[in-house]
Amino acid sequence: MAHVFPFAIKTKLHKPLSRKNTSRKSDSRLHHVPPPPIMNAPHRLLLALPVICFTLLFCEQAFAQDDPLNVVVILSDDQAWTDYSFMGHPHIQTPNLDRLAKESLTFTRGYSPVSLCRPSLATIISGLYPHQHGIVGNDPPWPGMQNGDRRPAHNQPAYVQNRMDYLQHVDKLDCHPELLAPHGYRSLQTGKWWEGKPSRAGFTDAMTHGDFTRDGRHGDDGLKIGREGLKVIDDFLADTQSKKQPFYLWYAPFLPHTPHNPPERLLAKYLDKTDSLPMAKYWAMCEWFDETCGELLGLLDKHSLAENTLVVYVTDNGWINQTNASRYAPRSKRSPNEGGTRTPIMYRLPGVIEPRMDTTNLASTIDVVPTTQKLLGFEVPEGLPGIDVLDSDELELRDAIYGEIFEHDIQSMNDPSPSLQYRWVIQGDYKLIDPSKRMSDESPELYNIVNDPHENQNLADQQPEKVETLQSLLDEWYSPDSA
Repeated sequence: MAHVFPFAIKTKLHKPLSRKNTSRKSDSRLHHVPPPPIMNAPHRLLLALPVICFTLLFCEQAFAQDDPLNVVVILSDDQAWTDYSFMGHPHIQTPNLDRLAKESLTFTRGYSPVSLCRPSLATIISGLYPHQHGIVGNDPPWPGMQNGDRRPAHNQPAYVQNRMDYLQHVDKLDCHPELLAPHGYRSLQTGKWWEGKPSRAGFTDAMTHGDFTRDGRHGDDGLKIGREGLKVIDDFLADTQSKKQPFYLWYAPFLPHTPHNPPERLLAKYLDKTDSLPMAKYWAMCEWFDETCGELLGLLDKHSLAENTLVVYVTDNGWINQTNASRYAPRSKRSPNEGGTRTPIMYRLPGVIEPRMDTTNLASTIDVVPTTQKLLGFEVPEGLPGIDVLDSDELELRDAIYGEIFEHDIQSMNDPSPSLQYRWVIQGDYKLIDPSKRMSDESPELYNIVNDPHENQNLADQQPEKVETLQSLLDEWYSPDSA
C-alpha cells in the first residue's frame, strides 16, 4: 500500500531522547530492622498486591512523562495583530484562537522582524534574522532587472535556474526539523513553503512538491491544507502515534491570505457589519482560519496528544485590508509599521507552561527555535539571536528587539544590503523606523507605541536624542553600507 503522505521522504530516524527518572540511593546509616515473621506464599502475595498495583501504576505514569514532547507550529498568513476577538476586534470572531490564547503564555507585544512571507518563514524555522539567513525577499534577481525589465514567468527555464540557485541559502541553514531529526522526530510540512523541496530543510514528510519547473513557487499542493480539510495531518498523527515517533508539524495554511473567498455561511455573518464587501470578506477569512485551527487542536485531542504537545502560534506578517479591494493598505504588509510586523505569539504546553497574557514583555519570532529547543531539553545552536521566552530572567534582561524590511524583489543573490529598505528597533515604549539610503526621500520616524500603538504621532523632531540613541542600537545590531 502506498504511503499516505504526499511526497514523504524516507529517512533513518534515531531513537528519541527522553527524560529519565532518577532513583534515590539507599542510606547505609539506616538501622537494621529484624525480618518479619515467616508467612506462607499465599499470604505474602495478598499483602504484596497493593504494592504491586501501585508500582505498576507509577511506572505507567512515569513512562508517559518520559515520552518526548511533540511540536506544532501554527502560522497565520497575512493577518493584523488586532484581528482577533481576544485582541479586541469589535467584529471578527476567533473562538478557537481565543481559547488557545487563554491556555497559553501569550505575548501581545510579539513581532516578526520582517513583514514579508518568505523571509519571515525562513526566520521562524531557522531562528535567524533575514540578513543572517540570507533569504531577504520573495523572488530572486533576473537578467535586465536593473534596466526595468519585468520579472519573467516563474516557470521560464532561465528564471527557474535563478530560483534554484537562490536555494543555496536554505541549504546552508540548520532548520528546526534538521535539529530535531537526530532525536527521532518525524516532521510534516503543510501549507506555505518557498524553499523548494521541503526535504532541504529536513522535513521527512511534506505536502509541497517544490518543483519549480511545474507550479511550485510558495507551497503548490501544500496550499490545499485548511482550505480543503486536514486529513493529511490526521493521517500523519495516527501514523506517528502507531509507530511511537515524536513529531514536528508545520501548519501554515494559505489563510486568511488572498484569494478572499470565504464560505458563504461565514461571509453572511459580516455583510451587515460593514459597507465594504472586501472588508467583510477579509473578516470572514480570519474566522475561517480560526475554524481550521480549532480543527487542528481537535485532532490533538482526538489522538490524545494535547497534554504532550507544545503548540506555538505566530503570524508571518500583518495585513490591513483596503476598503475598496482585497489588497493590503499602506503601513501594513511589507512595511516596518505595527500593521506589518506585530503579531500575538503563543506557547501552550498544559501543566508545564503557565497560561497568562503578557502585555508588557517583547517577544519575537526569532525566539521560537531557542525556546522550543530548551523546552525539549536539546542543544540550542550557537549564534542564534533569540532568547528562551519561558525563562523569566532572560525575558527581563531583554533590552530591545530589532527588525528589517527588504524589497519584495531581491536585488542581489548573495548580499542582503542592496535590498534593504528599513531597519527598526523597539526599546521600552519607543520604536524607531530608520530608512536606508535606498529610501532617500524618507526620514526617521519615532513613536511611543504604548501610548500610540497605531503610530499616528511621529516624535522624531521632538526627541532627537532618543532618535540618536536608538540609531546607535541599530548600528550595533546590523550596519551595512546601505544603512
